[in-house]
Amino acid sequence: MNKIQVTKIHTFTGHRDCVYTLERLSGAAQFFSAAGDGMIVLWNLETLADGQLIAKVPNSVYALHYHPASNLLIAGQNAEGVHLLDWQSKKEKGSLQLGKRSLFDIKSVDDFLFIAMADGSVVKVDLYKLQVIASTKNADQSARTIGVNFVKGELAIGYSDHFIRIFDFDLNLKYEWKAHINSVFTLRYSADGNYLLSGSRDARLKLWDVNAMYLQVEEIVAHMYAINHIEFSPDGSYFATCSLDKSIKVWDTSAMKLLKVIDRARHAGHGTSVNKLYWSAYENRLVSASDDRTISVWNIIF
Repeated sequence: MNKIQVTKIHTFTGHRDCVYTLERLSGAAQFFSAAGDGMIVLWNLETLADGQLIAKVPNSVYALHYHPASNLLIAGQNAEGVHLLDWQSKKEKGSLQLGKRSLFDIKSVDDFLFIAMADGSVVKVDLYKLQVIASTKNADQSARTIGVNFVKGELAIGYSDHFIRIFDFDLNLKYEWKAHINSVFTLRYSADGNYLLSGSRDARLKLWDVNAMYLQVEEIVAHMYAINHIEFSPDGSYFATCSLDKSIKVWDTSAMKLLKVIDRARHAGHGTSVNKLYWSAYENRLVSASDDRTISVWNIIF
């Protein structure tokens, strides 16, 4: 492995339950978190000050999405649908009930939200009208993660039935295949739209060639336990994975080569599952969220 310097420079605390998700804000230094305590918090990597509470909801929040055009933060509250939040005034601007189901991921294309649901549905919502305009249910098990390919005009959805399914932006099914031997928890497209990375509960990391109808081109046993999230560096040259095995791993994108393991023993890493990552352009900071209720900030020098 290459000589990469990793230093933990800060730990944010304040959540009272597992931290499930992180979401970037316009301007690289700020980001949001949400947790099992229902708190949605804004943090600042520049000041490293205490977080600002943006909203408090009764149930866990697994999914956050920032919509730059509207400057709204969209939160998926378990069993209570989506909430549109004006994060600056800390007021709710609207909400949409989607049935008593958990929401696992939210992404947007233009003014439309795509939401992955626990019952296997994927729902397309008009953000400003707050209306469901399309829905598809291609599995009886959960839709867990959404990847958006803006270059090809495609959505990749990972499911708990071990499949990845590819849709166009109107939710027409284009491809589907059994991608892993357990739930697909995370999907990310490369910046050029030519490759899809997938991570699974089976601890495997896989690379798929978009232009060859998603032919598999790489498989790596990347962690000991479930891979919870994949996050690219700001320039796309590297990516990081995090896992139920409590570790974070940094990889070279072009070579698909492991460069660094960040863990508790060597770097005072997390003591429990690492659930989400955010790789900020602000001084190349990598941020990680964990079941241990903390958010760690890492300085990485290549």
